[in-house]
Amino acid sequence: MWRRRMVSPELLKVLDGTVDLHCHSGPSPFPRRIDHVEASYDGARINMRAILVKSHHHNTVMDVLAMKTQLKDAPTPVYGGVALNSEVGGINPSAVAMAINMGGRCVWGPTVSAGQHIRAHTHDDGFPSATGNLYEKEESIFNEHGDVSADTDTVTRLVADAGILLTGGHLHGEAMKALFKTASGNGVKRLLLHHPDYIVNAAENDIEEMLGYGAFVEHELAMYHPEVTAVGWPIEQLVDWITKIGPRRTVINSDLGQQGNPLPVDGYLLIVQQLLDHGIAAADIRQMICRNTAYLLGLEESI
Repeated sequence: MWRRRMVSPELLKVLDGTVDLHCHSGPSPFPRRIDHVEASYDGARINMRAILVKSHHHNTVMDVLAMKTQLKDAPTPVYGGVALNSEVGGINPSAVAMAINMGGRCVWGPTVSAGQHIRAHTHDDGFPSATGNLYEKEESIFNEHGDVSADTDTVTRLVADAGILLTGGHLHGEAMKALFKTASGNGVKRLLLHHPDYIVNAAENDIEEMLGYGAFVEHELAMYHPEVTAVGWPIEQLVDWITKIGPRRTVINSDLGQQGNPLPVDGYLLIVQQLLDHGIAAADIRQMICRNTAYLLGLEESI
């Protein structure tokens, strides 16, 4: 159990209204420290505005609806979506349509079923393991001819019609660029590139192209937290990213909730204070954790 740190009023003011788009609360076949209801109460410690709960394996909108009694009086609204991994049929318009019709706010591109992810995790690098064999297979946005598949095109149209968030998941740079180009052409306005320097390893020119399609670039508190041993990057690396991309196109989310890791709010308390200490302006931090994230979740029509 992590000790609760003393929190200054100035820090709480910066964090007020945070929207976390990357909370790994449970249920999940990966071990989780908290469930979605507990995540809502954790968020209240900094007056979070909303949480998007993510599973690599199933539609989390179902979780939120199943927990509606417990969440009814919970302090932080919780939203869900669907990740297009093999557990839901991969690039599956039916799975996307169902998630949207149930109130989903996000469609994640393939993560644990992306070839880039599978190649990155063929060794023991600290990425969590599921309990039992899930019989996952690689999923691609391309057809047998190397073109963006008809199902991928349909998925992007469904996302555009619903006005919700589409992320590139853990796709490699070329695939993610193709996905975002198709999505942008079909009218998707909310696009997100996850952790470009972790698993995805997007090249600088790839990121520039994706920014041109309207994408935001996400970084995760978990990767800079000293108590998360899987990555453990120095805070200066995050400061460099913010300086390079700019606060208006950067988002910072927790990527926390896993068993053995700090709670999401503890991640915000530590890393946001470090950003302040390294000269990132409070207004810029709020742009990245409150305004941009609220727009991507559909809580605001514009930034």
